[in-house]
Amino acid sequence: MSALAQVAPAGPPLTSLAGGGRAELAARLRELGVPAREQRMRVGQLWHWMYHRGATEFGAMTTIGKEMRAELARSFSLERPRIVSEHISSDGTRKWLLRMPPKGPRDTGVEIETVYIPEVDRGTLCVSSQVGCTLTCSFCHTGTQRLVRNLDASEIVGQLLVARDQLGDWPGTGRGGDGAALADAPRLISNIVFMGMGEPLYNFDAVKEAVETIADGEGLSLSRRRITLSTSGVVPMIARAGAEIGTMLAVSLHAVRDELRDELVPLNKKYPISTLLEACRAYPGLSNARRITFEYVMLKGVNDTDADARELVRLLRGVPAKINLIPFNPWPGTRYECSSWNRIEAFSEIVFNAGYASPIRTPRGRDILAACGQLKSETEKLRARARLMLESGIGAEGMFASSE
Repeated sequence: MSALAQVAPAGPPLTSLAGGGRAELAARLRELGVPAREQRMRVGQLWHWMYHRGATEFGAMTTIGKEMRAELARSFSLERPRIVSEHISSDGTRKWLLRMPPKGPRDTGVEIETVYIPEVDRGTLCVSSQVGCTLTCSFCHTGTQRLVRNLDASEIVGQLLVARDQLGDWPGTGRGGDGAALADAPRLISNIVFMGMGEPLYNFDAVKEAVETIADGEGLSLSRRRITLSTSGVVPMIARAGAEIGTMLAVSLHAVRDELRDELVPLNKKYPISTLLEACRAYPGLSNARRITFEYVMLKGVNDTDADARELVRLLRGVPAKINLIPFNPWPGTRYECSSWNRIEAFSEIVFNAGYASPIRTPRGRDILAACGQLKSETEKLRARARLMLESGIGAEGMFASSE
């Protein structure tokens, strides 16, 4: 018998535990026959190694017995989303195109984009909650990509795991030029924003589960006050998000008149500005210490007049708020232009003089299409290519090899 004939066919990929919550880990341990009396302890051990130490293999988990580690390694993996490409901007912003592990035999793996933005006083990771988007906001590049599917909680958490791996942002990992461990170094990723691909409140349960894992004090341990959900205005879910998820809230407003917002953010036709602001005023926990951030993209000749600024102030009267003014980030095919810097500053001054913080967001990562509104994965292109190759008898491996 030839050597080739003796090679056993590869079995299905092992289920990854990376990104899973406590309930999922307990369920996986039950599959292995771990007694109920031990499950809480074992979950705690896994949790520490996965989310505090950043372990990528079970063999590193030295507080777990060898037999248990071997059984875990036979049954599961700690595979993260795979980095297809990395782009680093001239300003230090990093964008990763990530491919998620297949969810079934017909799933070739979807792709999303995740962005890390380093700043003087913080490091912000912008994560995606969906592959594509349903909202078709006219100024947003992601809105030109149809929705492929929701991400599950482990895929959302997986974006943070990948970013920490890439940045060396685990306790005891080296960040100096000599690779020496910097156990007391400040955390590079200090903030999470759900401002990547998709509408988080249309994937509520997965986002809620992911936040519970990210905010758990025994693992990744990011305060909910350092996590921000950005919504285009899914009004029925806003109060629930405040009560059940409890993070900071950002609202993509972008216009002060319904007829214009209907064009910029078509969801406005369902939930107009007055209804949206009513929900914002009732947001659980809203206070001067826990303001809502209103995002307002500055579009030349569209929404950037002094009159628009004064109306914005009137609309938000009585709402503890900060207004982020976002210079429009161009993308291929857009019909919009960014307002001039003088116009943006004049707009900001009106808002500021009315008593609202109105920072102008410095564009980051424009040169790698990583700035606000520029994210769009290659999933649609890959799916089309997959169909063509399957029709031609070429497998998924050939497709992915040709795409990189």
